[in-house]
Amino acid sequence: MSKQTIPDTEEAWDKRDLGADESFVGVVGDEEEARIDEAAGTQLISIRMQKSMIEDFKMIASINNGIGYQTLMKQILQRFVDCEMKRLAREILSERMAEQHRKESAKQPNKQRKAA
Repeated sequence: MSKQTIPDTEEAWDKRDLGADESFVGVVGDEEEARIDEAAGTQLISIRMQKSMIEDFKMIASINNGIGYQTLMKQILQRFVDCEMKRLAREILSERMAEQHRKESAKQPNKQRKAA
């Protein structure tokens, strides 16, 4: 009796032909989990949310290629952070440019005009 071979393709992983067998699942210890989190640059947090919002996230996640709702939440938070950082950078740049313009205007002498 031989085992069936499944080609190692992205499609096989996406369809869960590969990587979904419980015989390959194991529990790691606290130290190993900490090393994985450190390598991934992640940190476990706890947050309280309305149940209805969590259900909405789950529904949206299932429509979006069946990703997990926590993955979706992480993506949404990353989008917010990216947009907010850009907004803050534009705001700071605008303030600095306005300050520079005020300084340059103050340095220039007022031109006197002839009265008629």
